[in-house]
Amino acid sequence: MVSRSYSNLLELASGETPSPSFGRMSRRIPRIMTVAGIISDLDDDPSESVCSEPSSSSGHRDRLIIVANQLPIRVQRKADSKGWIFNWDDNSLYLQLKDGLGDDEFDVIYVGCLKEEIHPNEQDEVSQILLETFNCVPTFLPPDLFSRYYHGFCKQQLWPLFHYMLPLSPDLGGRFNRSLWQAYVSVNKIFADRIMEVINPEDDFVWIHDYHLMVLPTFLRKRFNRVKLGFFLHSPFPSSEIYKTLPIREELLRALLNSDLIGFHTFDYARHFLSCCSRMLGLSYESKRGYIGLEYYGRTVSIKILPVGIHMAQLQSALSLPETESKVAELLKQFCDQDRIMLLGVDDMDIFKGISLKLLAMEQLLVQHPEWQGKVVLVQIANPARGRGKDVKEVQAETESTMKRINEIFGKPGYMPVVLIDKPLKFYERIAYYVVAECCLVTAVRDGMNLIPYEYIISRQRNKKLDKVLGLDSSTLKKSMLVVSEFIGCSPSLSGAIRVNPWNIDAVADAMDCALEMAEPEKQLRHEKHYRYVSTHDVGYWARSFLQDLERTCKDHTRRRCWGIGFGLSFRVVALDPNFRKLSMEHIVSAYKRTTSRAILLDYDGTLMPQSSIDKSPSSRTIETLNSLCRDKNNMVFIVSARSRSTLGEWLASCEKLGIAAEHGCFLRLKQDAEWEICVPAVECGWKQIAEPVMKLYTETTDGSTIEEKETAMVWCYEDADPDFGSCQAKELLDHLESVLANEPVTVKSGQNIVEVKPQGVNKGLVAKRLLSEMQKRGVSPDFVLCVGDDRSDEDMFEVISSSMAGPSIAPKAEVFACTVGRKPSKAKYYLDDTVEIVRMMQGLACVSEQAVTA
Repeated sequence: MVSRSYSNLLELASGETPSPSFGRMSRRIPRIMTVAGIISDLDDDPSESVCSEPSSSSGHRDRLIIVANQLPIRVQRKADSKGWIFNWDDNSLYLQLKDGLGDDEFDVIYVGCLKEEIHPNEQDEVSQILLETFNCVPTFLPPDLFSRYYHGFCKQQLWPLFHYMLPLSPDLGGRFNRSLWQAYVSVNKIFADRIMEVINPEDDFVWIHDYHLMVLPTFLRKRFNRVKLGFFLHSPFPSSEIYKTLPIREELLRALLNSDLIGFHTFDYARHFLSCCSRMLGLSYESKRGYIGLEYYGRTVSIKILPVGIHMAQLQSALSLPETESKVAELLKQFCDQDRIMLLGVDDMDIFKGISLKLLAMEQLLVQHPEWQGKVVLVQIANPARGRGKDVKEVQAETESTMKRINEIFGKPGYMPVVLIDKPLKFYERIAYYVVAECCLVTAVRDGMNLIPYEYIISRQRNKKLDKVLGLDSSTLKKSMLVVSEFIGCSPSLSGAIRVNPWNIDAVADAMDCALEMAEPEKQLRHEKHYRYVSTHDVGYWARSFLQDLERTCKDHTRRRCWGIGFGLSFRVVALDPNFRKLSMEHIVSAYKRTTSRAILLDYDGTLMPQSSIDKSPSSRTIETLNSLCRDKNNMVFIVSARSRSTLGEWLASCEKLGIAAEHGCFLRLKQDAEWEICVPAVECGWKQIAEPVMKLYTETTDGSTIEEKETAMVWCYEDADPDFGSCQAKELLDHLESVLANEPVTVKSGQNIVEVKPQGVNKGLVAKRLLSEMQKRGVSPDFVLCVGDDRSDEDMFEVISSSMAGPSIAPKAEVFACTVGRKPSKAKYYLDDTVEIVRMMQGLACVSEQAVTA
């Protein structure tokens, strides 16, 4: 494949466009990069991405390319320092994902970084070993670039922001740094290059994971318009109020929208993402038959909401290990034999896990309930921090000082109320703690998912051998108790847990007491409910569900014509019906010149006049263009608008031969000196007395909304209101009006930022029929028809024009141009990008008419 590219990623990150150069992609996997810095490499120019045609499927088993920051590989230097030892990392979610899918459905390839730095001289050999032995494609990054990308942009900027931490002062860190952003873009580009070396773009599925690679979808979509691309975010997605503080907010949103399917753990995270798309990009979403989708330049980007699960087989295997039994026996001797009740916390050592809040709640428990002193022990396992910096050191120091204070106050010989384990534990050791703990506490102040509660539940189900170690009969009903933060991703799925606000220390202490005091049957019922959910919604269920939705979303790729537009990270793909194409100026002018009986129907707002204009009245240039078209005796020209006849009559007073259809065709005038015709049966407007108070109520409660009253219609407009609230209120108003006007001869419809009530049977299609019948009365059938509009109300005109082509009202070989504004699904066969192109086209046709009149 030949492709074009940006010669410098710095220019790409800033959105500037350098001159492209050509390069050939190699199928061999070479070293990617051996020196630090921002890369220069080849990439697609959107001008080269004009159209992507479907290719024939090869019929082999589907391949899945899993892309993540780190490969699921453990790396160890050989004893002689010559070469490396590689093994699967059983704790990696991405390996568990593959196991959950099984071997029958997909061949899986991994793309990602290794946890150890590989010298450039060894990179070719390591690449070969990993590809042949593990189906892994390593991405090698220079240490300096990796540090700026991972420890810089990912951990110091994206990660805090996605966890609701704003850099309000320089001391807090995380202030936006463009050089770190450029490093982030560069690394994402390197990942794209690695994927290029192994992908079969028409057949393979690509699944990208987490916030480290959020702009990668743009690079892949730029190379291959039809790539089958899913993205799953494992962290929270913040509310729009937090997210919009990010200087590159739109770039990240547009990059994610180059995916076909975007996954989130909870509805809250998805809702925040959709709100950001609405507020910052003006995109709205729809829910159809249970699926949420965003229409983005003709493509439907689906949204998936499903929390990840655990690897059941791995956990059950760990429960069966002799080492686990030994560790459980050791813990029983240490705690239970001393009449101690273990509460357990397992967290990474970072600022969002709420470890110090948990310790304070433990202190409060011992103060408020002195009967638990000497009996209850909180074991806090603190996993090593993934990031590094001042905040991690502060958390460590605070945790240790709080633990020391509590133990000094409440401890006594043979009893320490808080036990801190800050060294790495083996998996079976952690499982043993789960088995023995009476209650698990997760008090994170913000966390993407957190699978600790799931692991705890499965561990508490145990097996016969562990029951024997615990001195229990295997028929004994199992029990478990959970106290979980409201702010973690798994909280909604654990309805039997005691949910707490971790900031409310008293409430957490009360929850801990409640968990300890709860009756045994209640604990058993809660455990049974949780176990049933966790055991059926494991990592395999999650992976299969995501990939099924990805297949469903991508199934119509081959039925659409695709091409790329935009530069830099604003690149996106337009996907349209094969018969839908841009209207060529040469084509329409040629047809216009050779025809002699022309019908022209033009919408006004959004077609001749941009929606964003504050002054909606026509310019002198527009009036001149319309008059030039009307002076041509071969033309019959109509403006078809939702505006009132008084407004249109005033604005277009100088166009004497122009036909006007007002209020969607309720009123029609063939020319200025003709009488206004009423195109629908006379309707009493008594319904307005019902509709007006309802609209006023919503106007008062929706800041920025207005009411426009016309002769036969009423419109509630929320263009200047908050987009989320306005849209929500519009849906409520639509339902409210439909209810109170159910017995009235009117219809209630929603449009672009409006809710409109108008007489039944009124639509712009009536105007098209009236124009064609008027020409037929004059004994002519038009051999040229141009109909232009921009919104849903204009689709009725397009439909009438299309259906009339086979009838007597249009000449048999007529040139028909139904044209919409913007590339979007439409009944029109043609489109132009915006009002500027529409006006330019009309001026071109007007010039032809002027030449004909003066000839």
